[in-house]
Amino acid sequence: MEPRINIMASEIGLKVGKRLANTSTAVEQSTLPKNLMELVSLRASQINGCAWCVDLHTKEGAAAGETAVRLHQVAAWRESAVFSDAERAALALAEEGTRLADAHHGVSDETWAQLCKHYDEEQVVALVCLVALVNAANRLGVILRQPGGTYEVGMFAGFTG
Repeated sequence: MEPRINIMASEIGLKVGKRLANTSTAVEQSTLPKNLMELVSLRASQINGCAWCVDLHTKEGAAAGETAVRLHQVAAWRESAVFSDAERAALALAEEGTRLADAHHGVSDETWAQLCKHYDEEQVVALVCLVALVNAANRLGVILRQPGGTYEVGMFAGFTG
């Protein structure tokens, strides 16, 4: 599969890409563990069917120390014994914040309460921003038909500007 267009070859696409990267950097500078951010991003990307993003977050998750078992279990996290209660709260946020149009009315009060039980306010803000950002990236990847399998760990390092 070939992408429909190289968005980064466009002046507007490059500007938007850099702004998204700058925003992502702010989230990455939070106290959230890198592996948690990758698990959350991977789950949203799976739901949205973004092969490029699934590839990216699987590889970055492994580079952040995630095991193959945990990366494979993200798709079935509710039935898996390998995630902590805090990770489950973050994964629930990822799902509910991604499935806004699926008979959901946003993030449930129960999920929000669990999130606030395990994370401080800055971390909650970082998780909310992360879910929003990964969903934006997923939409770009799906609309443009970015194929998975070609991502190399760290390939966007230094892309901000």
